[in-house]
Amino acid sequence: MSIIISLIDNKNPNSLAVKLRRQRFEIFLKLVERVKVSDRPLRILDVGGTERFWETMGLLDNPNIEITLLNVMKAEVSYPNLTSVAGNACDMSEFADGSFDIAFSNSVIEHVGKYPEQAKMAAEVKRVAKHYFLQTPNKAFPFEPHFMCVGFHFLPVNVRAWLLTKRGFGWHGKEKDFQSAKAMVESIQLLGKQEVKGLFPEAEMVGERFAFLTKSYIVYNG
Repeated sequence: MSIIISLIDNKNPNSLAVKLRRQRFEIFLKLVERVKVSDRPLRILDVGGTERFWETMGLLDNPNIEITLLNVMKAEVSYPNLTSVAGNACDMSEFADGSFDIAFSNSVIEHVGKYPEQAKMAAEVKRVAKHYFLQTPNKAFPFEPHFMCVGFHFLPVNVRAWLLTKRGFGWHGKEKDFQSAKAMVESIQLLGKQEVKGLFPEAEMVGERFAFLTKSYIVYNG
């Protein structure tokens, strides 16, 4: 298990997870280059993001870019071009239409609820920004990245919840009772290709591949 954790630890700059994120970020940077603004910094909204991510990707020293992090809770930040706000990814009514040049989201939409809630987040991402870039794990990929177990997400919900009352899986520890375990399992709703396409029908889609299989999907416009 320690070997798997070392591969997918996004806090380790040498891990496979960070290397894959850097490859993904190269696609995002091409979008940034194409989005032209004048007389002001480029405004990016990161839905569910962290300061550490942007530090790793090296954009926090760029005075021509302003980044707003939106999370359930406001966080302390250390850079003048970085702002943190508390909010709801499915209802960003505090922002007017087109407030940002680009909305960015990395492995978040699978955490906001079931498909109706995911559709609300998709609509809000497209409303508040002129362009967007979003990534989410592929439901059909055999390795479940949150519970770090092959085939875990293919089991019935009640079976997954029962297993979680017996032991921890991946980033999630053992739950104290069945109801809390079921809530934890249901808090992650992975998406397949057609579901992602249904949420972003106008988008360009890129499949990120690992071991000849599609690990996750990227959708972007512009």
